[in-house]
Amino acid sequence: MNPSAAIRKVFQGVATRKQMYRMFDRHAQRPGRWDGDASSLYAGEWFEIAEAEHDYMFEILPPLWIRGSMFAMREFLTDSVTSVFFSLRIDGVIRHFHGYCDLSERSMAEHMRLAIVERESRPLRSMSRQERLEHIWSSTADDYRDYAGDRWPQSNRGHRTVVLYGCKEGTFLKLLDDLTDDEISAKLPVHLRHLPLSIAA
Repeated sequence: MNPSAAIRKVFQGVATRKQMYRMFDRHAQRPGRWDGDASSLYAGEWFEIAEAEHDYMFEILPPLWIRGSMFAMREFLTDSVTSVFFSLRIDGVIRHFHGYCDLSERSMAEHMRLAIVERESRPLRSMSRQERLEHIWSSTADDYRDYAGDRWPQSNRGHRTVVLYGCKEGTFLKLLDDLTDDEISAKLPVHLRHLPLSIAA
């Protein structure tokens, strides 16, 4: 049901403040929102933000901690997951990122920092299939994305769905993970459709 708990990029480009706030809870519509611990659902997600958003978040509350180029928010999303903000020099340019780290794993923030630097240091802009799917999920309005419910086979229930537009079929729901390459391309913004496909996220 949940995306992999591995460290993963969930939005391509620099998120605006509105997009940033929306992505703070990308899974708000999930079934059983208030049941159980959602730490594994959020932990590992990251995306880029602008310097103004980074500084704004730093000034909201005193950080839980500051370690070099990163700081953690005092308010936790789940029992052990909170926002960590990064200012990282990549190819000679300072860039800013938000990530959800499970602080019960002592080294997760450092692992995320290294993963972001590695991912963003690639010489050629590219996106993996999973990054494309996560970007579609992040950028699709709530009215056009959902989770498979009772009308779906038992094995599909709880999986993410998005609305597609077919010529003859009209609008219909399809599992996010089952989108074809052509459907993914159609759902991506024009400037992302022709990026090379990378193997690793």
